[in-house]
Amino acid sequence: MATYDQTLGHNGWSVNAATATISLGGIVTGWSEGARLLLGYRAPEVVGRAAADLLFAQEPPEAAGLVLVASREWSGTALLRHRDGRRVELTLHAHPSLGGDGAAQGFVVTATTAPAESEHDRRMVEWAFAQSSIPQSTYTAASRSWLLNAAAEADVQERTGPGGAARPDGAPSVPSPAPPGEAGDDEGFLRCVRRVAEEAGPMRYERVAPAPPAASAGQRAWITELWPVRDPATGEVVGVGTATFDSSEQHSARRRLALLNEAGTRIGTTLNVTRTARELADLAVPRLADFVSVDLLDSVTRGEEPVSGPVDAAVVLRRVAHQSSADGVPEAAVDLGAIDTYPPFSPPARSLAGGHPVLSGTDDPDFARWIDESETRSARVRQYGFHSVMAAPLRARGVTLGVAVFARTAGSAPFQRDDLILAEELAGRAAVGIDNARRYTRERTNALTLQRSLLPRDLPKQAAVEVAYRYLPAGTGAGVGGDWFDVIPLSGTRVALVVGDVVGHGIHASATMGRLRTAVRTLADVDLPPDELLTHVDDLVIHLTSDDDAAVRDEPYAGEIGATCLYAVYDPVSRVCTFASAGHVPPALLLPDGTVSIVRLTPGPLLGVGGLPFEPTELELPEGSLLAFYTDGLIEARDHDVNLGLERLCEALASPVPSLEVTCDAVLKALLPDSPADDVALLLARSRALHTDQVAAWTLPADPAIVADARAQTARQLAAWGLQEAGFVTELVVSELVTNAIRYGAVPIGLRLIRDRTLICEVSDASSTAPHLRRARTYDEGGRGLHMVAQLTQGWGTRQTPTGKTIWAEQSLPVG
Repeated sequence: MATYDQTLGHNGWSVNAATATISLGGIVTGWSEGARLLLGYRAPEVVGRAAADLLFAQEPPEAAGLVLVASREWSGTALLRHRDGRRVELTLHAHPSLGGDGAAQGFVVTATTAPAESEHDRRMVEWAFAQSSIPQSTYTAASRSWLLNAAAEADVQERTGPGGAARPDGAPSVPSPAPPGEAGDDEGFLRCVRRVAEEAGPMRYERVAPAPPAASAGQRAWITELWPVRDPATGEVVGVGTATFDSSEQHSARRRLALLNEAGTRIGTTLNVTRTARELADLAVPRLADFVSVDLLDSVTRGEEPVSGPVDAAVVLRRVAHQSSADGVPEAAVDLGAIDTYPPFSPPARSLAGGHPVLSGTDDPDFARWIDESETRSARVRQYGFHSVMAAPLRARGVTLGVAVFARTAGSAPFQRDDLILAEELAGRAAVGIDNARRYTRERTNALTLQRSLLPRDLPKQAAVEVAYRYLPAGTGAGVGGDWFDVIPLSGTRVALVVGDVVGHGIHASATMGRLRTAVRTLADVDLPPDELLTHVDDLVIHLTSDDDAAVRDEPYAGEIGATCLYAVYDPVSRVCTFASAGHVPPALLLPDGTVSIVRLTPGPLLGVGGLPFEPTELELPEGSLLAFYTDGLIEARDHDVNLGLERLCEALASPVPSLEVTCDAVLKALLPDSPADDVALLLARSRALHTDQVAAWTLPADPAIVADARAQTARQLAAWGLQEAGFVTELVVSELVTNAIRYGAVPIGLRLIRDRTLICEVSDASSTAPHLRRARTYDEGGRGLHMVAQLTQGWGTRQTPTGKTIWAEQSLPVG
């Protein structure tokens, strides 16, 4: 039996309490220590005596509450006699003690010194409970019944309808319980009630439900506090108390903050104008609106600079994104990509003109006028019940980009001022992302224009190889790169094949690529061997890097220049290809028998390193061999290493295809994703060969008398080729070049004629001294030969060879 020495009364003061048990006959059967402290009697002095003997006066026992009725609780006051004879006024509470059969066996009486709670006080508590504006209820565990105050009953009726029937409109209510089993029960709430009763601890329950159509908010929310109700005498949980509070405003505020936080991560994830606009529409539906459209000024979609400040008068916009809570966006009156004109009085135009969001709807005459002017828009409004619209301008950094329109259809609550603030914030964040994408589009377009102007548009005609190429700029936000390729015709029907890559991206990389490509073409015209040419380009890069010009140093792109380059020269007469690499990926080779391999080159340093040599690699190619030159963007990727990329390249080249153009497409499809992360340059070259019927060569002694014989041999060869009409010029060229070789050169001296698209005459000797044009004076005996050759031929030049030099002259073939 519990003993309470002191407890806290309902008015807050400290009181003494005692407990005793009394039989049905009114005999004391139990006496607590608290009772001894309160009345002074020890248990042996009281137990077994009549409870009435403890009364101070001989008043009727019924008045003192000591004659108790079975199975009925009783409360009241009594005057009891202390052991020392003084009077003690106590408040008594009697509770029946039931046996296993449910019959009363006695009573537990609790006595306290606190003044008895008046009937008025008890009624005040009941009135406060019944009249509270907060829905409250108590659940009695024993009877499994609910006691609801008026506010809670009203909410239950709102939810279930009169008589407990479910409301036809499905209007929600707070989670106050209906009688168990009836319509409207909230299973989650009832589970929470059972947990509080079982675990004897307080809990909080939150419920969110759609608001009725007439409500101003899209959702309603409630928080219900639940706590266990205990018997003061035994401490046993006998029920559950609840109090429910409307938290719709707090819930709405949390939703708005969550939406804004999500907008920071979901809007502007790419540097793409259309994608950013679509991200705004996808985020706002259905959490803010039933339909959202994003229209932009046409100049923005092209990356151009829009007019600063608000846009006035009728505005022409292009639809770039829209989204709807219905599949297929059936509410849209304007198709994606289409242009629409918004009159000045329409909400979108008013928003753009004022530079602030506009809230409108069916009660706005201008809204009705705007809808009525378009038959399509009017039909959509009637069909889907558009009744509330917000238009928010898309403005960033002082420029207007477009407008976002948010709309709600039938069944949704009208927009409120808080929604307008949220729409303005979302539009502002989207505008920054769209403007970033617009600026990137503009810069990328400029860089691509520069880059394409520096790359070859049409490859020159030449006889040594058949070529095809592809160039793909990066599809990500990295910016354009410095990849390039080139095909350069050389003397003697030879051809130079070039591919390179400048480290980095952007306009600076493109500009550097243009400088290097120009340098390579210039050095190729000098006809330098591949390794020597790369040495000169390396010196150029070092010079560009070490430029001390202050104006350049102040630019953000100033700094070291890094680049790779692969330079190859193919001679269709000897069928030898000479390669030199400056840190570039090696080419792939497909032989006529179908064998594919990666050409093993002597690796060289990156351009700009300096001080290290470039080693040439010679390879004899069978006629019809296919060389694949490329940049690292083709074979490198995040999901695989370079070796796997090379394997895929070889597999793609080995697949039979009808032409080089188809081969290019097949290689790109096999190795690249839809949006490559880096620029890609691919150059395919299939080797040709000049056979013995197209080339004639002789070795000549260093004897002036041999000049006439060389002219005669030339005439006979031209006759065999059917080129007698070219005989006069060709014999004159041979005479002058052979004479110069005998006079100024060294043995051995060689003469070679090549018949292809042009007629080429070459004279070689062992001297490395190159001839040059000079003006001959009136009485000079020499100095007129090369001048005459230059006048009679299409072009002439000289190139160094491992054994000396070769002077060549090219002339057009007669039209047959």
